[in-house]
Amino acid sequence: MTMTEDRQEVSGHRSSRFTQLPFAAVLLVVAVAALRIFQYHWREGAALIGAALLLAAALRAALPTAKAGLLAIRGKLVDVVTFTSLAAAVLYVALTIIGGPLGSP
Repeated sequence: MTMTEDRQEVSGHRSSRFTQLPFAAVLLVVAVAALRIFQYHWREGAALIGAALLLAAALRAALPTAKAGLLAIRGKLVDVVTFTSLAAAVLYVALTIIGGPLGSP
C-alpha cells in the first residue's frame, strides 16, 4: 500500500465517532502524569509519560491505520519505532536520575 492509498484510507474513515479514541486514551494517561508531576511526584509522572508513549506504540502497532486516528502520523513501522524509542528514553531518565532539586523524599 502506498502512502497516498494509506492517506485516502484514513481520510475516508474520519467520520467515525470513535476514530480518535486511541489518542484520547493516551492523552488520559498523560493527564494523570501531569497531575502527578504537579503534585511534586515528578518521577512517577515521568514514568507515566513513558507508559503513555508505550501505550501509543502498542495501539499504533495493533490498530489499522484507519482506526489509529491521530496516532497515525507516518508509516506504521516509523510510528511504532519512534514511540518506543521515546518511551525508552523517558523511562530511562525517570528511573535512573536520583537526587537533584526535584528529588523525591
